Amino acid sequence: MTSRHAGRHFLQIPGPSAVPDRILRAISAQTIDHRGPDFAAVGKTALDGMKTIFKTEAGQVIIFPASGTGAWEAALINTMQEGDRVLMYETGHFSMLWMKMAKRLGLNPEFIEGDWRGGADPEAIAKRLREDKNHEIKAVCVVHNETSTGSVSPIADVRSAIDETDHPALLMVDSISGLASVDFRFDEWGVDVCVSGSQKGLMLPPGISFNCVGPRAMEVSSKGGMRRSYWDWQDMTGPNETGYFPYTPATNMLYGLNETVEMLHEEGLDNVFARHARHGAATRAAVRAWGLEVLCAQQGQESGVLTAVLMPEGHSADAFRATVLKNFDISLGNGLSKVADRVFRIGHLGDFNDAMLMGTLSGIEMGLEKAGVPHEKGGTAAAMEVLKGDYTHSLAAE
Repeated sequence: MTSRHAGRHFLQIPGPSAVPDRILRAISAQTIDHRGPDFAAVGKTALDGMKTIFKTEAGQVIIFPASGTGAWEAALINTMQEGDRVLMYETGHFSMLWMKMAKRLGLNPEFIEGDWRGGADPEAIAKRLREDKNHEIKAVCVVHNETSTGSVSPIADVRSAIDETDHPALLMVDSISGLASVDFRFDEWGVDVCVSGSQKGLMLPPGISFNCVGPRAMEVSSKGGMRRSYWDWQDMTGPNETGYFPYTPATNMLYGLNETVEMLHEEGLDNVFARHARHGAATRAAVRAWGLEVLCAQQGQESGVLTAVLMPEGHSADAFRATVLKNFDISLGNGLSKVADRVFRIGHLGDFNDAMLMGTLSGIEMGLEKAGVPHEKGGTAAAMEVLKGDYTHSLAAE
């Protein structure tokens, strides 16, 4: 029989994030007829509310009962033809998965190699686009917040790089872990398609995903794309105008989504972004005080969503995570593919505050001692110094 841990479990993986009680209560409401008159308000509120989170007026939000992987596929098959060339940038594990999906769908992905220690390089993207004189590249696909490494790509600069080369490629962005945690501006940054999911900054359980689709991408989809059915944006647009869906939506998740949007605006999106950035800075201060290395080495591209930490040579990140879970009931994220067992990831996203961060970092510091990982003491104290800095909820209101 497994012994019980008293107190709350610390779910400090970089998603799914812990779901606030307020959202759980909303999800627990009785299911209603998704074809009936009462549902229209639920659906319309969700679709319109998510436009404010993507920061778009021109774009259309599509909500799928699926994981982010489904939304990846929807983005590609609604806009690309089999054999089309797509330019993708290697920022980490999830950029690799999106590239592998493109191959399986019959696309011709071209991968700009990265070292997993920063975001996408706009100059490298611009260089390749300049070489593409015949405009064979139909889309540039970039991960906004790379969940495997804790790095953020400068999406506005990527858009500028595309524009400066006068290239017609669509800009597709994966902001599955970035949306509602890191600043994202669909219209202002000139994004054509954004992919996201429910289980990260939106504080929901896994189960729904999103495409935010700009006018250029919607026009391409209306005239082409691959053979598709379930993922077809065109089937969504008509019913969505009145708050309905062409098939059974994840009704109760939409209740939760509407609560999420309300909570985010109550705090203020700018305040949400500042809180995440501040917790990221405090966590990195702790890691460096321990004498450990943050995986993201590109200053200014470190994520407020998570911090990936490199283990000292000869020490297993997975063994360390197991020690922390067993002794302190804290779940930390594992290293993925190229950095498997070399990295552990500290999630600091969603419904998260200073005291929760300090509890997490204290558990990690005690875990380093218990697991025999070489480190310096004082990481938690370094984080507290960051948290003592000026921080108010007086930023621009929504």
